[in-house]
Formats: sequence, C-alpha cells, structure tokens
Amino acid sequence: MAALLALAAGCNSGTGEQAAAPPIVTVAQPAIGPVTDYIDFTGNTVATAAVTLVARVEGYLEKIHFTDGSFVRKNALLFTIQQDQYIAQLEKAQAQVRRQQAALWYAETELVRYGALEKKHAAAQTTVDHWRYERDAARAELAAAQAQLKIAKLNLSYTEVRAPFDGRIGRHLVYPGNLVGSLGKQTPLAEIDHIDPIYVYFTISERELLRIMARWKTPAATLPSQRKIPAYFGLLNEDTYPHEGRVDFAAISVAPTTGTLQARGIFPNHDMSVLPGLVVRVRVPSPESRSALMVPGEAVSFDQQGEYVLVANDKNVVERRAVKTGIQVGEMLVIDKGLTGNESIIVEGLLQAIPGRQVNPHRIKLKPPPAQFQQAAR
Repeated sequence: MAALLALAAGCNSGTGEQAAAPPIVTVAQPAIGPVTDYIDFTGNTVATAAVTLVARVEGYLEKIHFTDGSFVRKNALLFTIQQDQYIAQLEKAQAQVRRQQAALWYAETELVRYGALEKKHAAAQTTVDHWRYERDAARAELAAAQAQLKIAKLNLSYTEVRAPFDGRIGRHLVYPGNLVGSLGKQTPLAEIDHIDPIYVYFTISERELLRIMARWKTPAATLPSQRKIPAYFGLLNEDTYPHEGRVDFAAISVAPTTGTLQARGIFPNHDMSVLPGLVVRVRVPSPESRSALMVPGEAVSFDQQGEYVLVANDKNVVERRAVKTGIQVGEMLVIDKGLTGNESIIVEGLLQAIPGRQVNPHRIKLKPPPAQFQQAAR
C-alpha cells in the first residue's frame, strides 16, 4: 500500500513539472527604419472646369449630337441650332462688303480723275473735295460692312454649340424642336465637366497649418507656389491612398469663423473613375522622413486601457507595456510612445503569454519593411 502511494505521488510530481514548463514564444526587438509622417484631412472632389452650355443665338434646336453622360472631346459638335437665317445674314453681309468695295473703287477713281483736271484748271476745287469726301465715306462704309460680316460669321458659328474642352457631358436640357435663345435669353442646353485632372478641396485647421509650415519651413502663402507638396487621396471604399497628386492652391487667409484654411490638390484622373462631389480622405506627407520603432501589427493588442504589447523581461516574465501606435508601414506598426527599442516584444504565441507568467523565448530579428511598402500604405 505504501509503495502504491509513493508511485502515485511520483506520477503527480511529474505531471506538475510538465504543467509548470513555460510556453515557448517568439520574441524580437522592434525594427528601426525610416518612416514618413502624414497629416490626414477630409475633402471633396471638384471638377477642374465646369461649364453650362447655352444658346447664344435665337432659333429652333435642330439636332443633338451626343449621348447623355458620355465623354466628349474638345470642339466636338454637341448641338445644332437652325442655321437658315444666319446663313442668309452672312450672304447679305458679304454682298454689302462687295458693294462698299465697288463704291470705294469708284470714289477713288473719280478723285484721281478730277484731281488731274483741277491741276489743269478744267475742274472746280469743290468737285475734287466732293470726291475726296466720297472716298473717305466709302472707306468708312467698307469698314462697317466688314464688321457686320464678322458679326454674321460669329452668329452663324453660334448655331453650332461645341465642347469647350475634353470632359464628361450631362444630360441634354432641351429637346430638338424647342425655340432657344429667344428674347436675348441664353437658354441652358447641357452641362459639361472637365475631370482629368480633378481638384480635391480640403480645409486645414490652424494647428495643422502651423505643423505643416514648421515641417516645410515655409510660409503658408508660398506653399503651393514655391514648394511642390505631394498629396494623396483615397475613396471611401479604398483602404489606402492610391491617387497621387500635389497641393496647388491655398487660401490667402484663415477663416476667422472656423479657424481653417482652405487648400486644394490637383490629381490625375485618366480613367475618369473619380467623379465630382465625392467625399475623399486626403493625406499630406512630411517633407523629411524620421527613424522610428516598428513592430508587427499582430503584436499590438487592445483592451479597455488602450493599446499595448507584451514583452519578456530579463527574467523571461511577461509584462504588459502600454504603447501609442502611429502609421502603418506594410505589415508593421510604428510605435510612437511606450518603447525604447531594447525590449523583447512577443510577436508569436501571444495566446500563451500571460502577464506575470514565465515564458521560454525564441529570439528572431525583425527587418524594417522596404521603401515601397511605405508607398503602398499611404
């Protein structure tokens, strides 16, 4: 009986030693590498040019030459207004020019003839003066006729409404057969937007403005004109900031009611995928990179007290360290506060790591992500 009890005690002792064995976890010191800080804003997309096409002459709308919502090229014919009367006015103006040219030729011929006769005392001076007046009057009449010809050509050109630039056109606002431009009114026909490139407007708070001025070491008024500040934006359904452009405008003063400064970025939009009026996330980078501590994103946890990582101290005991994370670079998170860089961060086996318990650390070395991952994480 005593032997059995001794054997049972020995088995229990062996089981306790197995249960007390510290779990194996993977630890590493934070990676150190260059990162670029960003300031984030919320903005709205706006067309770089928006025009309401109008009828500048009176007439019946004859034809529409585009499909609603389509992309049109510069100078593409969009609308045709009744042209008959304007063609007739052009022909009349051309005939008037020819008439005045003939009148001028006749007056100049008579002036030369009577001028020669007056020198031979065969014509009166008053006759010469009369034909000099007729010549000058004919010149003035010809200039007036030529001006009317230009107006007639211009009015005829207004019967063809063309695209002022490459852009996307909305729906037509008037159907063929309707009278447009009557009583001197400019009848709206359609709207067209130029969206390649496209603007993004956003506002900068006074505090953020001072941060940008300090980072770029230049006055706010000269930011767009003298410094090519890059900017990025992402749509609400995009996790990153794939659209790259630059800041090209900043307002001349801070609005006293809101304490913000309006700024604008310009971005390529070759595929026309970004439409005006969208809400976007804007990101403006710092001009210089800084060295920062980075840990894998899986090593950072959250609880009611905030963000934290688990570290193995010099006695291989798990400790909780509160941290403040920064931007994401690839699969790594920048640690702005809470670490010195010498800690052994638990990066794998977190479920087995309990604060206050001992672990068996397996050490590895973390490498900072390549530079292209910083671009991908914008």
